[in-house]
Order: sequence, then C-alpha cells, then structure tokens
Amino acid sequence: MNLQDTLTTVEQKLDITKKIKIYLCGVTVYDESHIGHARTIIVFDVLRKYLESKKVEVDFVQNFTDVDDKIINRATKQNVTAEEISSKYIENYFRDFEQLNVKRATNYPKATEHIEDIIEFIKKLIDKEMAYVTKNGVYFAVSKFSEYGKLSKKKVDELQSGSRIQIDEAKNEPADFAVWKFSDVNPTWDSPWGRGRPGWHIECSVMSIKYLGESFDIHGGGRDLIFPHHENEIAQSEACTNLPFAKIWMHVGMVTISGEKMSKSLGNTKSIKHVLENWGPNVIRLFCLSGHYSKVIDYSEEMLKENLIKWRQVETCYYELIHAESENHEKNTKDIEKIGIEFDNSLESDFNTHLALSAFFQLVKETNRLAAEEKLTKELAQIIKKEFERMTNILGLNIPEMTQDKKHEIDNLIQNRERLRKEKQFEEADKIRGQLNEMNIELIDHKERTIWMKKEKIQSEK
Repeated sequence: MNLQDTLTTVEQKLDITKKIKIYLCGVTVYDESHIGHARTIIVFDVLRKYLESKKVEVDFVQNFTDVDDKIINRATKQNVTAEEISSKYIENYFRDFEQLNVKRATNYPKATEHIEDIIEFIKKLIDKEMAYVTKNGVYFAVSKFSEYGKLSKKKVDELQSGSRIQIDEAKNEPADFAVWKFSDVNPTWDSPWGRGRPGWHIECSVMSIKYLGESFDIHGGGRDLIFPHHENEIAQSEACTNLPFAKIWMHVGMVTISGEKMSKSLGNTKSIKHVLENWGPNVIRLFCLSGHYSKVIDYSEEMLKENLIKWRQVETCYYELIHAESENHEKNTKDIEKIGIEFDNSLESDFNTHLALSAFFQLVKETNRLAAEEKLTKELAQIIKKEFERMTNILGLNIPEMTQDKKHEIDNLIQNRERLRKEKQFEEADKIRGQLNEMNIELIDHKERTIWMKKEKIQSEK
C-alpha cells in the first residue's frame, strides 16, 4: 500500500507485513463535533478497516484535547468546571461516531491524564537546551531545531507574529511556542517551573510516543493542522528522541460550505448530530468518502441528495441479492472479481476512496441490472453478496438486519397483496402497499414476483 506523505511530498510504501501504528489528532472537546471532524475520522476509520480486512493488526490511537483555553472559556460562560464541559462533549462524541459506525480506537488518551508524562518530556527538552523558561511559561526554541518548517515548507526567518503565531514578548523569537503555560485559572497543575497547564502541541507528542513508541507508521489529521500543530509536534518530538517522529504524514482535506472553510470560529459549522438526524449515517459516510481524502469537498444539500440516491441503489442491491431466485443464467464471476481488484487497487494507491466507491457502485449497478433482467441466480447472488459485504464492511456502510418475526409479517402482507391483485382488488392491494410504506418497506415488482426492501428512514427525504 502506498500513501502520499505530506513531509516528503511523495508516496511512501506502508509495510503491511507487520502491525501498523496510527496516531490521529482528535477533537478539542468544548463543543459538538461537526461534519469536518466526521470526514477526517471516517477516512481513517476506512483505512483501518481496510487494513484489518487484510489481516493486518492496527494499533490506532486518537486523543482528546481536554484542556484548552476554549474549554475554559466555555466553562466560565456556563458557570461549570472545564472537566464538566470536556466530559459532556466526549460523551457526545461517542454518541455521534457510534451512530456513524466508526470503530473505537485502541486508546483514547486525554491530555489531563498525562500531565506527569508531559512534565517529564519538557524536562528532557530543557536539559537538551531545546526549551527555556520565561516569566510566562516554558517555550520551545525553534531556532535550535535546524529542520523546523520541513513539514509545512515554511522558513523560520519568514515567520512573523500573526494569526497562527502566539504573541508573547517574553519569548526569544516570535516562532517559539509554549510547551507549558503559567496560569492560576483552573485547571492547572504544579510543575518544576510554576503552576500552569501544558501547551497544545506537547500533548500530542507525549501521548503518541507513550502509546505507539518514539517512531510510528502514520500520523494523521486535517490539513489545517499541518502548521503550526504538526510542525511543532515534529520539532519537539525529534528534538527529544533524535528519531524520525512518524514515517508517513497523512492529511485530510477540509470540508467547506459555499466555498468557505467550515469552522466554529466562522459560525458556519454543521454538527454531526444535526446532519445525522436529517440524513442518517450512510449518506454522511458516502459524502465524506466521495472525493480523494487529501482534497477539499464542499458541503451542500445537493451533495447529500446525490449520495442519498446512491444509498438507495445500495439498499436495492442488497435486497435483490438476498431475494434472488432466478435459475436462468450461467454463473459468470469474472466481472465481479475484476471489480473487487479495482476496489482494492484504488485503496492501495494513495487510499483513493473516490475510485474505490466507483468500483463499489459498478458492483451495485451490475447487480441491479441482472436482477431487473431476471438473470440474478441464487448461486451468482451468493458470490456477489460476499464481495458486496466485504466492500460495505470496509466502507462502514450498514444495512440493519431485521428480525425473523418482522420478515414473516412483511412476507404475509406481500402474499395478501399478490392475492388481491390476482383477484383484481387493486384498491385493497394498494392499501397494503401503503401500509408497507409506513413501515419504510418498498416493493419492487418483477415480472414473475415481488420482492421487498427495508429503506433507511431519511428525515430530509420528501
């Protein structure tokens, strides 16, 4: 498998003959997670599921930033503790991503649980003269790390105080960044240099190294984290360990809305909770995987509607497969095998989910065509279903199973409808169709028979 590495700007080979260690920068838990967060996390969820489908062991670590000025400001406004704010939004995070069918990480470390580790890490930086103490805190000396800027391709002498550089007159240089901030506003902790709390960047360096080792396979996050967050992680981590921090840096493109970056600061975010309520998990996953992971995708109702149409095709495919009865066609699996190879090749070539979805929908359309032409045999359906389920498991698409009692009830209603149609009692037959529609059951009338499919209820579908 090859993945584009942001650091070297070329594709690097991922050695899947051994355990793969992945660290993904998680969310700062001061508000609801939005669709931009969903995209990054879904992309890495599919990467992990693909690797695991190939019997590769994956150690997947994703942090929670649970100490931050944004959390403290929110807590102050609501007259609660920072811990209450972070706990609430961590709980909501798991609510949202469980519905999105995202597999839980191996570990979800929190910054507040690793203060001692962070302090020990900072001590090493100070001992190496890579960090220094000021009246405001402890800062990393960027000029001491000769490779600073290698990820973002920025030069230290071009960096000026600005929106992404923290202004502090006590720093030696404008580009130097805090690894420990002195403060008397809780939450704070004692340290050898004074009471305060850790800087944002040091948290991820410490937690990734603790759980995955000093050098690991993939470090991921959104493209907006390249600078300063990931640049600073590299500097302090490699200064401390003298080892390459991550072998591959994988960055997911932003989600825009009407061409603008979706962000809480601009007030144009779409919360996962809201989008889930209106569109359901499968439409969201298709949307998030619709473009190459590294490129920007634009959020719109039109895009969600397009993916809803595609999802309905997937549902039809599934139910055609489980209801297949035709015996009128020879088994031909060459096309199915070819589609499966195209799907895998797309993911192994810089994890191109856009092309992988194209292969998946070839399978869906071909299945639906065979069914419409009464050429989908039971034997062929079983072969296709195996490949269909492999792909949907990797993509994280989920068609809920129905109980046998519910299936029996539906089959009885359909048999009654068929009897009424034969007796030309079409009005009564239509009533049964209406009753089934109320249950989100859609009927597909073939030449010789009728099959049914359970449609996912989508609030936004008119």
